Amino acid sequence: MASENLDEIDRALVALLQQDAGQAYAALGRAVGLSAGAAHERVRKLRERGVVRRTTVEVDPKALGLGVLAFVMVDSSAWMGDSAEAFAAIPEIEEAHIIAGSASVLVKVRTAGTEQLQDVLRRLYAINGVSGTQATVSLQTFFERPPAPRR
Repeated sequence: MASENLDEIDRALVALLQQDAGQAYAALGRAVGLSAGAAHERVRKLRERGVVRRTTVEVDPKALGLGVLAFVMVDSSAWMGDSAEAFAAIPEIEEAHIIAGSASVLVKVRTAGTEQLQDVLRRLYAINGVSGTQATVSLQTFFERPPAPRR
């Protein structure tokens, strides 16, 4: 979905939903100058078009006991583009990306501690084609943000 297909009201609705996806349609409508029904219809269409992929809750990982955040570069001896399911099967992996550069895949991992991170690295090596990993542990997160609906 290209951003040029979103008008100002769509962009405003997306931004409002990113702030609080649980807002009532009446509140969303008031904020953008629409009725609750019209706001609901706009959001429904944004979902149908794939602009809004899902509604979720942002949870503090530390509150869940997940104090270690690591980014792992995965080296491979083969093309990893068909390995999405193998990476997704490791629940500690929050994101996995095929990348260009010296590594093949970049994964974002959250664990309770370094022992659990080491276990994730062991499981990564079990994926067919993985030949190495390089983990970088984050000491502090300045911020994380969702993509902004650009004009």
